[in-house]
Amino acid sequence: MLSLGKFLELSLTGREPCEKIQLNAESTRLHWRGEGVLEVVPPSASDCGRDLILSAGIHGNETAPIELLDRLLVRIASNQLKVGTRVLFVLGNLEAMRKGERYLAEDLNRLFSGKHEMAEGSEALRADELEKYCIAFYQGVESNGHARERLHFDLHTAIRGSRVEKFALYPFVEGRELPERSLARLQAGAVNTVLKQNRHASTFSAFTATHLDAESFTLELGKARPFGHNEGVNLEALEAMLATLISGGDVDDNAYQPEHTQLYQVAREVIKHSESFRLHLADDVENFTELETGYLLAEDCGERFVVEEAGARIIFPNPRVKNGLRAGLLIVPA
Repeated sequence: MLSLGKFLELSLTGREPCEKIQLNAESTRLHWRGEGVLEVVPPSASDCGRDLILSAGIHGNETAPIELLDRLLVRIASNQLKVGTRVLFVLGNLEAMRKGERYLAEDLNRLFSGKHEMAEGSEALRADELEKYCIAFYQGVESNGHARERLHFDLHTAIRGSRVEKFALYPFVEGRELPERSLARLQAGAVNTVLKQNRHASTFSAFTATHLDAESFTLELGKARPFGHNEGVNLEALEAMLATLISGGDVDDNAYQPEHTQLYQVAREVIKHSESFRLHLADDVENFTELETGYLLAEDCGERFVVEEAGARIIFPNPRVKNGLRAGLLIVPA
């Protein structure tokens, strides 16, 4: 196996490889672009015209997706996975990964699309770096007169348990519809629940979707666990789907089965405005828990957040976020 196949080990230990560019037996080029960023480029004759960003570790304690990317890269470096797609492997918050923490000072997934310019510290610098790596990746190839497909899957696991183990979030882009091919790919990866967002965000996937015109998703893949303790997280179908895309393949044209996917849309955001904010949910309430109409969900500075929508569910409830940030999303079936 090529030494760059030890990408995760090198990244966690803070070591740089002696050789930053290596070729495997299929003449696929592996290029260490920087700490936690590795580019994989197939020979031109094998290039299917797809540019794929695969990211994980934006939150440092979400290890199952990190291990998934490591497995894919090991297969490439050892000639077990043929490459027909340009791929950028990204490990996000390396310092937090090394310490087994979600983040150090700032939530990295709230610092994209220029938000890092209003923050300080290592996470703000990392968001700026990752934006530049992604821009360079998508611009670093000749189109030869043919439009290239831009994809980004940002892989996560959640703080809380969930009544829906795997789900995708589709960033809001003005005028963009969710393609059936994307839904078919998600189905092939055993991701059968999709939340369509209704406003611009400062997440990593929202940055690549909005500013780089990528077909981007945030994928939530179970509960966050430490390295080596992800036996209960079954990502085999997702790994197979991503391997197919990396090889230059794809799902069949008519693969999408709408009856097997549940679509949701955001009804409202719950924003924490002050330290008097109270979220009236137990700490063990799971994502996708349904809330009755009339339920008092939150209070803040004398304002009451009451559930008005039929069939509403809560995801990402977190009363411990900083003031001004989202403390939960209220969603409804689309």
